[in-house]
Amino acid sequence: MPTTDMTNTLPHNTTPTVREAVLDLLRAFNMTTIFGNPGSTELPLFLDFPSDFRYILGLQESVVVGMADGYAQATHNASFVNLHSAAGVGHAMGNIFTAHKNRTPMVITAGQQARSILPFDPFLFSNQATELPKPYVKWSIEPARAEDVPLAIARAYYIAMQQPRGPVLVSIPADDWQRPCEPLLPRVVSSETRPDPHTLGLVGDALDQAQRPAFVVGAAIDRDQAWDAVLALAERHNAAVWVAPMSGRCSFPEDHRLFAGFLPAMREKIVALLGGHDVVFALGAPAFTYHVEGAGPHLPTGATLVQLIEDPQIAAWAPTGTSAVGGIRLGVLDLLARPLPANAAQRTVPAPRARPPRAEPSPLMSVAFVLQTLAELRTPESIVVEEAPSARSVMQRYLPITQSGTFYTMCSGGLGHSMPAAVGVALAQPGKKVIALMGDGSSLYSIQALWSAAQLKLPITFIILKNRRYAALQDFAPTFGFKQGETLQGTDLPEIDFTALARGQGCAAVTVSDPALLEGVLHDALAATQATLVEVDVA
Repeated sequence: MPTTDMTNTLPHNTTPTVREAVLDLLRAFNMTTIFGNPGSTELPLFLDFPSDFRYILGLQESVVVGMADGYAQATHNASFVNLHSAAGVGHAMGNIFTAHKNRTPMVITAGQQARSILPFDPFLFSNQATELPKPYVKWSIEPARAEDVPLAIARAYYIAMQQPRGPVLVSIPADDWQRPCEPLLPRVVSSETRPDPHTLGLVGDALDQAQRPAFVVGAAIDRDQAWDAVLALAERHNAAVWVAPMSGRCSFPEDHRLFAGFLPAMREKIVALLGGHDVVFALGAPAFTYHVEGAGPHLPTGATLVQLIEDPQIAAWAPTGTSAVGGIRLGVLDLLARPLPANAAQRTVPAPRARPPRAEPSPLMSVAFVLQTLAELRTPESIVVEEAPSARSVMQRYLPITQSGTFYTMCSGGLGHSMPAAVGVALAQPGKKVIALMGDGSSLYSIQALWSAAQLKLPITFIILKNRRYAALQDFAPTFGFKQGETLQGTDLPEIDFTALARGQGCAAVTVSDPALLEGVLHDALAATQATLVEVDVA
């Protein structure tokens, strides 16, 4: 939690308005960036808008929440979002769901009509406002009195920041903002939890006794800034390290000697890949996320599962094994404090991950060739924000992520997150290059984010892998009985000009289809000082 700064608070002999009290709280919480798309019921918040705040406009509410998600993840602090009543929250629900799955701390305020006319079902009011965003917020409230709004905002922030973190919502009637209220001082509220020593000791004992341990790492490691500690723990145990299915962050350097690869979201394949390991440690990850039905055991024969996870709900549904619940960083530090296991030096070092064959140019470029070229041009500290589901397995081979905080995607599988999230990440990390790697189908869910990037003068490089179809669906169709070559309705995307869409919103844009030109085009786009879109024709 950020250090509380009381220098901007009102004198104790002054009675503030609700608006003034809330703004002072937001200053104390270091939340002076407001993401929004305003409607009539939100306008009173912006009266005499203070100069030390900034308002980030998104052209659609899902874009607003996506930007706030990226910003919160990159700053490790809750973001502040302002939405318009029921319609705005409804538009935003896809990315609220993703924020919930990403465990992103976010205080969402939603406008409500004035209290005096609520009994008459007024135009643009929200009926059952607290129920609308459920179950994808940790807490929601419409305060009983205007005077209670600052306390509700404070409580919402503390809840959003407590592990497991996530979005919360406060519905605020339009006439509340100008009502007088008591000043409210921010408090220090713990936002981290430490695992139970006994249960964590059982995890440590299993790791110490293992002969062939495997780690399965998830997004909570990077969220909890535990990258270095997890790296040290893996090296201590000579453990093969796999990435959990559908992880939204990179949690281990993908060029490390212990890195084994990525687990798919299919039970039988997970069991096959983990075969030969006697202890599997799910670290900051569910055990396991599945996408399709499966059968048989959840682990290889003879293997034991142990888990460290910050979410008690995930621990509760794990099908087997011992689960310690608590913060990842604190838990791993406690495991590192144990004596070095006696058999660590005798363990066999896992075989290194096989390198992919070099991708060669072809008349219609392969995704592998494009991502290989990007990997050779980008710097390791540049940040990749990805939403190209059909290209992800190729990316995992040809675009290695090697540093903490340099990869973001959605843990939900819901499209429309990453293009605006790239804007939020770039706002939070102004000294770093941000690359938004998008599928053509995915980008259309939140294409308005290009306007925000251009208006904010953010030098983001947007790369659209244009295959003119929803390739992930077509590739997945055989799982549900479709035969090779059989037509799948609603999955073709012909005749979309992404450069025209980008230029119409103020972004520079270029198309490349010739592999001989790709390196030069990407080089220039990565060096650009303005938002730039590169449309790449791929097979």
